[in-house]
Amino acid sequence: MFESKDILRIIINKEDLNKKVTDIAQQISNDYKNKDLIIICVLNGAIFFCVDLVKKLTIPVEIDYISVSSYHGTSSLGEINLIRDILIDIKDKDVLILEDILDTGITLTYLKEHILSKGPKSLKICSLLDKPSRRKKEVNLDYTGFIIDDIFIIGYGMDYNQKYRQLPYIAELKPEIYS
Repeated sequence: MFESKDILRIIINKEDLNKKVTDIAQQISNDYKNKDLIIICVLNGAIFFCVDLVKKLTIPVEIDYISVSSYHGTSSLGEINLIRDILIDIKDKDVLILEDILDTGITLTYLKEHILSKGPKSLKICSLLDKPSRRKKEVNLDYTGFIIDDIFIIGYGMDYNQKYRQLPYIAELKPEIYS
């Protein structure tokens, strides 16, 4: 159960999230004007971002979902497990991976290689958050929302052990909750 006492501080409020998502949607709409775009939402964390972004796009899109696992609590397991693959045929199509956070780069490197193996015409990556201080594998983002420090965040789809996703903002979880 969520309790506000679990939050150290709000990092990005809902107004700033809305503005940034609108800005990214405008960029994507401009870049993919007169193209058929397939968005691949990385579950579960990016679902709020995906829904809000797609509603603001001015171009038609198809949406599919992929789910991978690499974390337990606050620790990376060091390996990627594909839980749910995409169902849409993306061969020779323009594809955009939509992720909640680029952290170590391990998951997005895996996803990029996995999606490229399916033969898209183009592949770009969009991440709402970027945490460059934790990078282990370099990943180039085509669209970035916010750069954040090395803190454990929750809200707007992001969780700690499946809790706190429902928060309408992004907050730092108190370390004593997860230590």
